[in-house]
Amino acid sequence: MLHGLTTINFFVDDVPAATAWYRAVLGIEPYFARPSLEDPAYIEFRIGDHQHELGLISSTYRPAGLDSARPAGAVMYWHVDDVAAAAERLASLGATVLEPPTERGDQGWVTAVVADPFGNVLGLMYSPHYLEMLRRVS
Repeated sequence: MLHGLTTINFFVDDVPAATAWYRAVLGIEPYFARPSLEDPAYIEFRIGDHQHELGLISSTYRPAGLDSARPAGAVMYWHVDDVAAAAERLASLGATVLEPPTERGDQGWVTAVVADPFGNVLGLMYSPHYLEMLRRVS
């Protein structure tokens, strides 16, 4: 039924400010903007080994029923090479650490969770499974 991640959207009150923050975090330019890069309501970045889409969308388009006063229950984890360094870098750029780097068992998994300055939750993970998948597809 589920074939793979296509896009994760973060709702933000200030699309230009969020775009600038994610440019600094990702070190890349967005590849898509609507209606325009100069006056965006929606911006997309392609990121990671599989060029997944990270969208920043104006909060005015938040679906009815999503509470903007608190984070939703889902955490999307992104594989990183060094969870502690990634969490520290994001915090230095204004993110709030919600869960510090934590080892998960004895097989190498490490996770952390931060909130960006716009209230969106980012999961960070060092995942041996992700690395195994990369080896198989390369």
